[in-house]
Amino acid sequence: IDGIAKIPIAPHIAGESQIYLQTQLKAFRSGKRQHEIMSIIASQLSDEDISDLSAWYSSIAITATMPAE
Repeated sequence: IDGIAKIPIAPHIAGESQIYLQTQLKAFRSGKRQHEIMSIIASQLSDEDISDLSAWYSSIAITATMPAE
């Protein structure tokens, strides 16, 4: 729930743009964008849920570090 993916095929969403997250969740909800899991989850979200979720995940500060050489 921290926005950092736990499996390699899932994207990290922590720190993403709020507008981007809203757009993608609405696209999953409407069927414009499809994914077997996200489409089901997003279909149950209200506009307020999408606004709240996108605000939460976009507010998470992330720090990127370069790997040691």
